[in-house]
Amino acid sequence: MLKKNAKVKPKGKPASRNSEQLQQLDDIDRQVLYLLQENSRVTSAELARRVNLSTPGLQKRLRKLEENGVIGRYVTLVNREALGLDLLCFAQVTLAHHQPECVGQFCDQVKGLSEVLECHHLSGEFDYLLKVVVANHQHLEKFLTEKITRIPGVDRIRTSIVLNEIKASTSLPLD
Repeated sequence: MLKKNAKVKPKGKPASRNSEQLQQLDDIDRQVLYLLQENSRVTSAELARRVNLSTPGLQKRLRKLEENGVIGRYVTLVNREALGLDLLCFAQVTLAHHQPECVGQFCDQVKGLSEVLECHHLSGEFDYLLKVVVANHQHLEKFLTEKITRIPGVDRIRTSIVLNEIKASTSLPLD
């Protein structure tokens, strides 16, 4: 069993950040990835049937995609609202100082916060954008005042509450 907030590192080398990796995928690879993004629990036999491959042929392709870092891991998407996490927010954070130790400490502490789903380092007016999920407004206030503001170096926080999620997808474009 994994510990809470345990990091699972993908096998193989990380995928290239340019379009070269995407161009190396053939139509079958793209179809396999599309189908897995829709349902990662599909059996190998069913997936092989849907892409017109033998099961061993499909497994060889999957192994190659995993080794090349194209497939990082297989996950289950949990409905946050079914768990009572009804409030989705974005917090824009500015640090007072940008020395490496201050930035590193902020990043290390944010990684340990279960309410933070994503943290992105930005250019522009704010330094970081946090995607945060909490149960309610009281939980948000407690999260901000007892966790984020107590991280050394945090200067400003601007929080926006999501009123309506128009689109939420984990599927990447493969064309």
